[in-house]
Amino acid sequence: MVEKNVYNSCLTTVRVLRVSLVDELEGQIDSLLEALVSHDVFTRDDREEVVCQQGPRARVRKVLDILECKGEEAAEVFFNVRSHPQLPKDGNTAQPQSIEYKRVQQKHKDVLRRRSECMLFYNSRHGEKILFSEHYVNLLLVDGHQGLEIKRHEVLTFGQKRLSLQQKSAVQRKITPTELFSRANGIHPVKKVLVTGVAGIGKTVLVQKMLYDFGRNKEYFAFDFIIHMSFRDLNLIDKPTNFRELVLRKNRHLAKELDSILANDDKLLIILDGFDEFKHCRRCDVDVFVNEPDEDAELQEVLGSLLLGELLPNASVMLTSRPAAINHIPVGCIDRFALISGFSLAEVKDFFLRYFQDPALADRLFVTVSANDLMLTLCYIPAFCYIVCCILKESKDLCGESPKTMTDIYVQYLVALLHSHTQTRAEASLQDQKAEPIQQLSDTVLKLGRLAFQKLMEHQTLFYSSDQDVAALQGCSLISTFLDKTVAQEPGFTEEVFSFAHLTVQEFFAALYCAVTDHPLPDAIQSKAKTGEVTHNGHLDLFNRFLSGILSDRNASLLLRQVGLSCHKEKVDNNRQKIIKDLTMLCENGAHILNCLHCLFEQQDSLLAQEVQPKTLRVNVSDETLSQMDCNAINYFLNLTHGKISELDLTGTGVSCNALRDIQTQLLRCENLWLGENILDMDAVQVIADVMRVSENITHLGLGWSNIGDDELLALTDAIRVKKKLKELWMEGNRVSSKGLLSLSDLTPDPLTRVVAIWNLQETELEFLRIQQSITVNFTDDAMWEAWGEWVFKRCEVSSNEKLVMVLHKVCNISTHCLKAEWAKTFYNRLSQLIKSRIECCTEEDMCKKLKKFDNILDL
Repeated sequence: MVEKNVYNSCLTTVRVLRVSLVDELEGQIDSLLEALVSHDVFTRDDREEVVCQQGPRARVRKVLDILECKGEEAAEVFFNVRSHPQLPKDGNTAQPQSIEYKRVQQKHKDVLRRRSECMLFYNSRHGEKILFSEHYVNLLLVDGHQGLEIKRHEVLTFGQKRLSLQQKSAVQRKITPTELFSRANGIHPVKKVLVTGVAGIGKTVLVQKMLYDFGRNKEYFAFDFIIHMSFRDLNLIDKPTNFRELVLRKNRHLAKELDSILANDDKLLIILDGFDEFKHCRRCDVDVFVNEPDEDAELQEVLGSLLLGELLPNASVMLTSRPAAINHIPVGCIDRFALISGFSLAEVKDFFLRYFQDPALADRLFVTVSANDLMLTLCYIPAFCYIVCCILKESKDLCGESPKTMTDIYVQYLVALLHSHTQTRAEASLQDQKAEPIQQLSDTVLKLGRLAFQKLMEHQTLFYSSDQDVAALQGCSLISTFLDKTVAQEPGFTEEVFSFAHLTVQEFFAALYCAVTDHPLPDAIQSKAKTGEVTHNGHLDLFNRFLSGILSDRNASLLLRQVGLSCHKEKVDNNRQKIIKDLTMLCENGAHILNCLHCLFEQQDSLLAQEVQPKTLRVNVSDETLSQMDCNAINYFLNLTHGKISELDLTGTGVSCNALRDIQTQLLRCENLWLGENILDMDAVQVIADVMRVSENITHLGLGWSNIGDDELLALTDAIRVKKKLKELWMEGNRVSSKGLLSLSDLTPDPLTRVVAIWNLQETELEFLRIQQSITVNFTDDAMWEAWGEWVFKRCEVSSNEKLVMVLHKVCNISTHCLKAEWAKTFYNRLSQLIKSRIECCTEEDMCKKLKKFDNILDL
């Protein structure tokens, strides 16, 4: 306790310690409130006003607000009550544990150990048990909030996201599962944890690991009980329920001691797995609350009350979800965000060893995969690693040509599992000399494809046996090969729940169905290329790439030979023409082109690329953080084109020195090269300088906000002097001094007619450089700036809030005199209106604060 005399008065102490008091008292607010009422500090009306607040932290804040109104005497009583020895600290209301309590506790651990000791591999044989202890490989957990908005397919962005996390190790740190509920910064108690990760990254396996360790009395000593609930099971509940019923659905052995377990809720961990699979996920930010475990309500109200701390406020809760559903979680109640970032390279190798159970074979196959950049990148995701191992298990090598594209891998996956299936069936029916005909297999594959397609259009990844499309597959022997089946039990009935081995497997089957039937393509795909825009969350990006890859000659031939499926000829022709038309249009108007480049890359047809003949070649992939797969697709296209590249826009792509080296020969063809908003070290700048020394084409170079200083500029200046072809150099927002800019004096105004260096210099340097011809260090009324403002604003309009804040940090570094130009007034007024509209729609508290900060800056 902080004594009164430290801050002269108790009321001052309340104000100074407000934040820490909220953290300290959120778990004991109910007893504190009753104590204040019993001491006649609070009236019943005061108590009612506090109770009406949403969540324990909000109630503590309301208590502190009321205290400030009541004055010094009330604050003094508050601190006396707070420090009273009978008042439980940290919400610890635990009752003495009885012998029966401990017996039930051990029984529960035994149950959890049995339930979690075996891992599910999707096409393991019936009855085959694969021990968790023999196959589990550690996953990388990263502590820290990773942003809630996604604009591309989560799997496609994974590789680059993982690299960026490694580069931010100073901000985010690796943690173990046992650290998830350790106090943040050693002070703030952690009660609610959100664990996110892309499909197949290992969220459910992490949960299983935690249950397995708890069942073996290993770790998690802070908890007496862990209750596990899966949203795919909870989806079957279609009537009002209560928390007690939810616990007992699969834990009847807890019935006798459940009252004691819930009374000791500070010793209880509740794990809710797979929020993205919850059919009511969009309705969990509730305003109708449940306060008692026996109180009946709609399922989403019970779970929402649990997350918001209205129900069992001292209990710990862990929620897992894919990124796509995070926007529907009331994130204001989350104390810790953690991201599963998959395997390290050593863990990929370890997975191979555990999967093949033969060190020599595992090493040989790992070397094979390591030589394939695409396959190795995918192997960082555990589910992909498993898919690759399935292919290798059947072929003991990469059959035929090594896979170059995502579609190649999935076609080989399909062929490998069909081969395994038919071989097993043939051995089983050897006495009858009768194997399953290929036509029957292809029919089943089509049924799976139809199911995958329809559910993908509906954004569904779970299929229930009561569904007509699932019922059509009953009796098909291939179900267990490609679909994971779990059994959900409810009183009076049992429901089978199916899902594909991975989200991308569903997308592949959906694309396969579209390719080999006359089913029309989704409207979103047919209309998307007209504007050059992508869907807001990349929902169909991978489907579109799979479709293009399946319709390629080499994969179409393989599917016909091995699976008996023939691609729809009209779609093959139409797809080729669509790629040519879309690429030509996007190159000419400079719209975002990355998804279209991937569709071309999946085709692996050099003749197709050569048919793309735009009048001007503009390649715009700006504001897309590029993965290795993205770089491969871009390089593939540029290598197959000829002549000058009018514009290559790599702004804000996270492009590295190595990536620049890979396309160095293509950079020589560029006339306009934009590399701004990338962190360019001296090595990267040296690559650019090497290009400038020999390029006869580059006339405009953009390096704004790329962290370059005088040394980097000097290296560039020496290179520019060689050919003297560069006309404009944009370097806004860097670390260049007046001395660095003066090194360009002999190059201005010829050949450099314009050097833009705003937001580089201190005020004392500005006056000295304003007289330098062609060097712009401040805003003017030039029409050039109006075009610049339009370009920036368009980028802001299509940016996520996270990206928008990054841009605002750069362009809001202004002083009042900069706003005198008419274009600046218009630009910053539009920007202010955009920020206000984002604030109105933003549900994330931290992001709102950041946006409001910039709104205040522009409210001049």
